[in-house]
Amino acid sequence: MNDDDPDLRQTQRLPALDKSAGATAVPPGRGGSGAPSGQDHARTPGGPDGSGSADDPGRTGSADTGRACREETDGGGRARRFWAARRVPSALVALVVLGAAGLLLYDVAAVRADRPAMAWRKRLAAELATRHLDDVWVLAGAAAAVALGIWLLVLALTPGLRGVLPMRRTTPDVRGGLDRAAAALVLRDRAMEVPGVQSVRVAVGRRRAKARAVSHFRELDEVRSDLNTALGDGLRQLGLARRPALSVRVRRSAKR
Repeated sequence: MNDDDPDLRQTQRLPALDKSAGATAVPPGRGGSGAPSGQDHARTPGGPDGSGSADDPGRTGSADTGRACREETDGGGRARRFWAARRVPSALVALVVLGAAGLLLYDVAAVRADRPAMAWRKRLAAELATRHLDDVWVLAGAAAAVALGIWLLVLALTPGLRGVLPMRRTTPDVRGGLDRAAAALVLRDRAMEVPGVQSVRVAVGRRRAKARAVSHFRELDEVRSDLNTALGDGLRQLGLARRPALSVRVRRSAKR
């Protein structure tokens, strides 16, 4: 074994694991606090912020366990959003441009062959020569052209596919995405396993995951704390590149 070998110089040393009770290995670059960087810390339930308790069945308990979206990498590089193919807008624009260019080229060739020009081109040339720039139809056509151009620019410069959440990349050559509806379904199943939860609605966005639960027994603070723990673990296990902030609200079910 030679230290001058280039393969050995590029080898990274793995973090050592301490098998003593309660010890956790801290990978390089993830902070020295001993806790994983992706772990959320739930706020203390109750207090003057309006969170509910079991003493008042009509009040609603709420908690926000994350203030901002957290981006995570796992050695595979930064995970970017997926770009839509834009097949339908591209096909429509191509067909319109092709039809207009073909029709104009045919008419120009017909005029060059000593044949009369089409009526629509004569009408258009006359209208452009006689109408002023402040005419209503001229302004309406210009506004429509500007709106169409802005729409095409937005389609060209934005990635689209807002329903697909990029997942954390472990290798540079592999990209993965998770549908937002599927992520919400997984978190909903996790929330329904919490004791005291009667029903729950979960919505997962690019920056925030919202859970709205209804509890029919147990104290609201306890249910909310268990939901924070269960849904926080669920978000971490989804493997998203940008883990959404978690917002949980629990209210008492209406008495019948």
